[in-house]
Amino acid sequence: MDVFEGIYTRRSVRDFSGMPVEKEKLQEILKAGSWAPSGLNNQPWRFAVVSGSEKRAELAGLTRYSRILLQAPVAIAVFADHSAMYNDTKDQQAIGACIQNMLLAAHALGLGAVWLGEILKNAGAVRDVLELSEHLELMAVLAVGYPDRNDQVSTRKMMPELLVKEF
Repeated sequence: MDVFEGIYTRRSVRDFSGMPVEKEKLQEILKAGSWAPSGLNNQPWRFAVVSGSEKRAELAGLTRYSRILLQAPVAIAVFADHSAMYNDTKDQQAIGACIQNMLLAAHALGLGAVWLGEILKNAGAVRDVLELSEHLELMAVLAVGYPDRNDQVSTRKMMPELLVKEF
């Protein structure tokens, strides 16, 4: 898939078919995330992959979007590793790039995904459910699976609304 086609056709998928995600595709998504740019190549992201239905149900109880996590066959929790970071803003931006790479990779592999941010209000509880150390800060949870439908549409603001100055 051409990079521009991927960027312009990717959509947030919230309805999944229930078909399991192949381990090879999941590994490719994680690898794509790991290739995001980061300052000093510190790669501050860490991943927790949740395929088991019991653990996903525990995570689902921590967000008002529980239906999505219960339906998706895989959840990927993305964390900032504070022991690898040296600048909060820069490292959080790098993790955003990591997440975007993962979303684009899922799309290119014929999968759907959505970036869940509302669950951040329960970041500590997510870390507890996943039995992880406090030096890991939750950045997002991605729900991943085969889309139940492919008719999502979206629009974007026109460039004059976004461009504040041009020299």
